[in-house]
Amino acid sequence: MVTQYKPIKVTPLSRFVGAEVSGVEIARGLSDQQFLELRQAFVKHSVIFIRNQNITPDEHIEFAKRWGEISVNRFFQAVDSHPVIAEVRKEAHQKLNIGSTWHTDHSYDQVPAMGSILYARVVPKLGGDTLFSSMYAAYEHLSDGMKNTLLRMRAEHSSRHAFGEAAYIGLDEVEGRLSNAEEATQDAVHPVIIKHPLSGKSALYVNGEFTVKFEGWSKEESQPLLDYLYSHAYKNEFTCRFKWTQGSLAIWDNRATQHCALNDYDGEQRLMHRITISGGCLEPSCS
Repeated sequence: MVTQYKPIKVTPLSRFVGAEVSGVEIARGLSDQQFLELRQAFVKHSVIFIRNQNITPDEHIEFAKRWGEISVNRFFQAVDSHPVIAEVRKEAHQKLNIGSTWHTDHSYDQVPAMGSILYARVVPKLGGDTLFSSMYAAYEHLSDGMKNTLLRMRAEHSSRHAFGEAAYIGLDEVEGRLSNAEEATQDAVHPVIIKHPLSGKSALYVNGEFTVKFEGWSKEESQPLLDYLYSHAYKNEFTCRFKWTQGSLAIWDNRATQHCALNDYDGEQRLMHRITISGGCLEPSCS
């Protein structure tokens, strides 16, 4: 892969994950060379950030289409005029935010999403950062014995407990932000260690939000090992932290990262527009 960038500049944010990109103005359109380099930076760093973008919803959609087919989220409130764009919203009077636990988007789908493109429209004065963790690093820093064990395993993922009706009991704050609880019927089984379709590298693929248990194991048997893998995957040294500013944009790879939105901005509004990009079936790693 080419790592020398010409029309764009790429500045890594941490050792394992994340980079800021400059030299791109999405509203004006990207040349083929700019987009090629942007995609190379995405594959190399797993999540890339572009600041100071002033784009309309239509421009957001056109940019997203260059990455792949758009996958419309079933559960998030959509932008009225552009139903393929999901709102990630928290009003000033609300206490709960969306995405505050570590997770991988759409792992409950049989064909999980490739990634997401999140655009900041309203951000708090302080707080509201997002953390990203490298699932490449999480895999690489496991012991050889644990790697060999996990390479033979598959895990079950589901949307039922996260977006189904039972998840909303007592949570009046989700009204207007999440809906369609009756459609939370997705169940999927994926390799615990996947082979990334672009980089070919091995990555850990279980997350605390949607993974239910290991295939062939009970929930009680699965939970101690899952808890260990979660605590390992979110180690500080595997992460980067992005401070949002109005007009900034993130593009992350759901096959190589997990993310967590911090809820530390009580009394302020935060509004993000998200487009999810479809992916492909996940193959097990043979490392």
